[in-house]
Amino acid sequence: MPIHQRVVVERGARSGFPIVVAVHSTALGQAVGGCRLAVYHDWRAALDDALRLSAAMTSKAALAGLPNGGGKAVVALPRDGLVDRRAVLHDVADVVESLGGCFVTGPDVGTGPGDMAVIGERTAHVLGRAGGSSPATAAGVVAAIQAVAADRFGSPSLAGRSFAVLGAGRVGAHVVDLLVAAGGEVLASDVDPSRRTVAESCGATWTDPRSCLTADVDVLVPAALGGVLTAATVPTLRCAAVAGPANTQLDEPATADLLHARGILWAPDVVVGSGGLVHAVATDLHREPPDRVAARIQSIGDTLTGILSAARETSSTPAAAASRLARFLIDDPTPTMAPC
Repeated sequence: MPIHQRVVVERGARSGFPIVVAVHSTALGQAVGGCRLAVYHDWRAALDDALRLSAAMTSKAALAGLPNGGGKAVVALPRDGLVDRRAVLHDVADVVESLGGCFVTGPDVGTGPGDMAVIGERTAHVLGRAGGSSPATAAGVVAAIQAVAADRFGSPSLAGRSFAVLGAGRVGAHVVDLLVAAGGEVLASDVDPSRRTVAESCGATWTDPRSCLTADVDVLVPAALGGVLTAATVPTLRCAAVAGPANTQLDEPATADLLHARGILWAPDVVVGSGGLVHAVATDLHREPPDRVAARIQSIGDTLTGILSAARETSSTPAAAASRLARFLIDDPTPTMAPC
């Protein structure tokens, strides 16, 4: 993967908070990535997050077949004190606008369609103002899980299969609903207990996050924040496979080898969680018709099937196979690099 093409760190003129925008690559076209508002202990942690997430976005866009690169906007919020949200979002918009169109942002952790509308008051380089893409993300997750089931259990059917969904927020709740509708037995958890009602109304059984992580199920579905798979947690897993939309689930690349050694199939999150990106970019940026967008999202399962097959043929991990494919796509000899 290339080094980052451009990284901007500015103190917001209105909010005074650190605004970080990392453009990893525009080799395939305009970089895309969400705007994340989160609490960090200092701005360097926000920078680390932006660098890591933007690199993942480059792979996610390439593997989804989109003519785009990867980027990320991150705002380091304080632990205490009032936040003028409008001021923060306008600060983000100004940094995005200053990049001249090489990066376009959208919803992410801590932001939603309403926030994108506010950003859109000061820049045209924003997606997701009309509505959220959580249902599209969830649809892509289920398509990926069907590919995992076919690879691991011999059939794409989810009826009678057991799942543990770790995180019942905007995306996780939709995933729970779809898995239950497909005949799955679903455990669900979240650090926010207020989400229990929604999960149970979909037909899931509620549990605590620790029990959910280590549940004896067919597929663990990480659907909250990343970094849940570590050298400490992998030995505690009792699932046959892991496939979920949470970004950067591995704390470090070597953790993929730990999962492989235990015989746990890990579906790369850059593929599994790409449905929302596909929906936002294909709909808002490239103006593709709904049926074409839906077909793109369903093809996530086909992409994952190819990656799992390549991993088996090369005796490597799915993570390594996905990285090889992403590098091949990004190193296309006819790039359309956007100025930045």
